[in-house]
Amino acid sequence: MSIRILPDTEIKQAASSFHSPALLFANPKNLYQRRAKRLRQLAEDNPFGDYLLFVANIVDAQLSLLEHLPIANISQELTASLAQNQSQKALNAKFFKRSAEWQHILLALIEILKPQTEGAIQATLEWLEKASISELDNLADHLLNERYEEVGADKAVFLWAALSLYWVQLAQQLPRNVQTEYGEARHTCPVCDSAPVASVIHFGDTQGLRYLHCSLCESEWNMVRVKCSNCEQTGKLEYWSLDSEEAAVKAESCGDCESYLKAMYQEKDPHTEPVADDLATLFLDAEMEQKGLAKSGINPFLFQVE
Repeated sequence: MSIRILPDTEIKQAASSFHSPALLFANPKNLYQRRAKRLRQLAEDNPFGDYLLFVANIVDAQLSLLEHLPIANISQELTASLAQNQSQKALNAKFFKRSAEWQHILLALIEILKPQTEGAIQATLEWLEKASISELDNLADHLLNERYEEVGADKAVFLWAALSLYWVQLAQQLPRNVQTEYGEARHTCPVCDSAPVASVIHFGDTQGLRYLHCSLCESEWNMVRVKCSNCEQTGKLEYWSLDSEEAAVKAESCGDCESYLKAMYQEKDPHTEPVADDLATLFLDAEMEQKGLAKSGINPFLFQVE
């Protein structure tokens, strides 16, 4: 699954026909504001409340840097590259040549967060602050290629926060006259090839449709609900929740690939947010792991290192 630029004739044809968008780009400012607010709301009476508040502070920092330290505009280069490499993942995290801006974001993020932290967390921030350019790039390569054991969960959270803010801004610079191409690897983001955080069952204009939410560039892509979001099989899907059938967050498990991914139902709670609600329902993860199921998604604030 990837994206390609639509020619003018197809743009006019699409505009004249009603269809739900297959790809939704993030509104970063709104996304970070909603995420921080949701994290603080969910922190109340949650056993992991302190960590949710800690993550909310990181999200606040991302929002601040989005507004005060934007990356350079390379939209023309991105459009030209996409035009030459149609039907490819334009910002493939494993191959895209990062600029030094992501490290500038990381250092600015550390500067904001250091006064708010102490102990082991502050020590981690100081280590990252003193690391060389090559060390940080090597860690980023490991992280983006899913070699989490080479990074460590403590460093991964801050590195990913900087990388994600960088990738979100890159995604904003892609042309909007693009269309998703359905091929292989539908379970990863058509923009950057990263794994989803969770799926979101929308309400409003896209009522009832399922979109997978990218853990890196924050884009969402449509996937039909009758298939496993990981292996696309249909025969052994089950749904689990901690509370009741009316729960806003459920785990969709697949007996074929023995994996699961959480689903957020906006009609049950319009304030659900993929990253925040995934973190706030860690007991559901524990239940799924006890059933021998592996999570097929990534939460950018909770890397599991083997």
